[in-house]
Amino acid sequence: MRPLASPWAVCYRAVTVSVRCVPSIEHELPLEFVRTQPRFAPDLLRAVFGVATPDAPAVLGSESFAETGPAELRCDATVLLGDPAAPELGIIVEAQTAYARRKTFSWPAYLSTLRARHECPVTLLVLCPDETTARRCGEPIAMGHPGWVLEPLAVWPGRIPPVTDRSEAREHPEVALFGALALLRTPADDARAREVIRCLPEAIDAVDRDLGAAYYDYVGSRFPAAAKKLLEETLKLDDYQWQSEFARNHRSEGRAEGRAEGRAEGQAQSVLAILATRGIAVPDWARERITAGTDGDELRRWVQRAVVVDGIDELFR
Repeated sequence: MRPLASPWAVCYRAVTVSVRCVPSIEHELPLEFVRTQPRFAPDLLRAVFGVATPDAPAVLGSESFAETGPAELRCDATVLLGDPAAPELGIIVEAQTAYARRKTFSWPAYLSTLRARHECPVTLLVLCPDETTARRCGEPIAMGHPGWVLEPLAVWPGRIPPVTDRSEAREHPEVALFGALALLRTPADDARAREVIRCLPEAIDAVDRDLGAAYYDYVGSRFPAAAKKLLEETLKLDDYQWQSEFARNHRSEGRAEGRAEGRAEGQAQSVLAILATRGIAVPDWARERITAGTDGDELRRWVQRAVVVDGIDELFR
């Protein structure tokens, strides 16, 4: 188990209950990969873009450049390779869920400020959810000075070499999880997809409980139904034994929630079937309310009332 590197993951469960969408998990989780494991940034630069990064320890740097510029000059994350007092390379990491023209002006400022502060080479790495966003974010930025053009290194899951080795997934869980999102556009019966999915439990098991919850929800929320089904089938076939307490509890909770959702859906269909048999018209608004019901007690009352009511309005009284 690795210790948590940021307070964000510690408060993850509270955040998801209260203000989960500010900031969005789609924006924050790729950054959490960097904050938890700074080596994630140089690993991507080397694997995807062939950048010869120094073989030195990676640590987080300051995200704020307020002391040398405007107060709003703040990047998403900074990684320093080597001695923090005299790093060999600085990496600015930005997470972009969509293209923003304003970034073409702020990104060069981040790089020049970090370079001046530490007097070392600097690189810009942009994490994107898809190829379209990455292509826009990776467009060259002409600075105006002859020959001075910044080309952001934008990466999306599909550009990451798939992790199909379980020991590698445990060693580099963030790379395995971020790269697995490429399955969003991969056929469910693809052999490579099955190998990638077999590595996901290893990656989730390798991190702390609260961080594992964040990673599990991040990947699960973005997987299409086919990929989710493939994950369940693969785990059953391999009889995978979860090592972390979180994963075991999370899967138990997920199965319980799935059974509850199935019961609710069955009760809603029973209400509609009874009303149809009795010839009672069900307008669209009423059908939507019935099928969206999740309260088991309320659905049972509707089933009982459907047998005796004379009109749809009486069902909800």
